[in-house]
Amino acid sequence: MDEELLAEALQVTRPRRLSATVEVASVGAALRAASGRIFAGVCIDAACGIGFCAEHGAVAAMITAGESRILDLVAVDAAGAILPPCGRCRELVVQVDPANGATCVLLPEGSRPMRELLPDHWLSVRG
Repeated sequence: MDEELLAEALQVTRPRRLSATVEVASVGAALRAASGRIFAGVCIDAACGIGFCAEHGAVAAMITAGESRILDLVAVDAAGAILPPCGRCRELVVQVDPANGATCVLLPEGSRPMRELLPDHWLSVRG
């Protein structure tokens, strides 16, 4: 278990309402890029459906810093429970860099490489 990554994800997970139609940070995510730097993000839940997952926020922060390769990834809820990434998040991670098929995803039952969470992927995920 990657305690540092879990702590970073939990640290940003502070559920709150920004407006009548937007709630944020009920889920936090953290990833470790190839450089070793950790990037975090939170979910944005908007009534109109244009929000995004916490993993997307973390990936955006990493890309903004000029990186694309993810070594490890985790998402948690406000109670600290580990959540598996949804299909949209899995797809984003491997499309950002197909080598992210080797990304170690922390799951409630342990960890698995992203490629196992996307079997028979159309990009032939490598890594």
